[in-house]
Amino acid sequence: MERVVTPYEGGASRPWDDAEPIPAPLRLHETKVSPRWVDYNGHMSESCYLLVFGDDSDAFFRYIGVDEQYRESGGSLYTVESHLHHKREVAEGEPLALSLRLLDHDAKRVHLFHEMHHASTGRLLATAEQLLVHVDTEQGRARSLPEHLRHRLTAVHRAHRDLPIPDQVGRPMGIPR
Repeated sequence: MERVVTPYEGGASRPWDDAEPIPAPLRLHETKVSPRWVDYNGHMSESCYLLVFGDDSDAFFRYIGVDEQYRESGGSLYTVESHLHHKREVAEGEPLALSLRLLDHDAKRVHLFHEMHHASTGRLLATAEQLLVHVDTEQGRARSLPEHLRHRLTAVHRAHRDLPIPDQVGRPMGIPR
């Protein structure tokens, strides 16, 4: 069985440039609905929404400098929690455009929010909220982000801090009574 590979794996990451303006939100990933992602109802399967959001996260990781070389040095970001909200269905071949905003970060954690839109119509298809932790992969435990990554995250957060907080952020799941 093949290992899951992101579209950015093995590719060169663009070097970070402190002078470059940071878009708010970031738009780092676009794709089309693959035939392999379509379920028996003729729409993108629910697990594939998470796959696409994961690819968007990977694009962000590379944007800030978490790439193959960084992971080989013993550091990585692991997802510890995800909340998906499915808004609309999407079918095979339809274009997807993702946006990402950095909601918050601290010494070890990163809080992201993704939106998936239909690239042609602009309609919101789904959202994902993720909490990630920085990990020492050799020791198998959380560790503080190095200074250069904290600096980059601070710059992204500064660019994103005035964006409105989406209604879905931080909402618990449950049946309202």
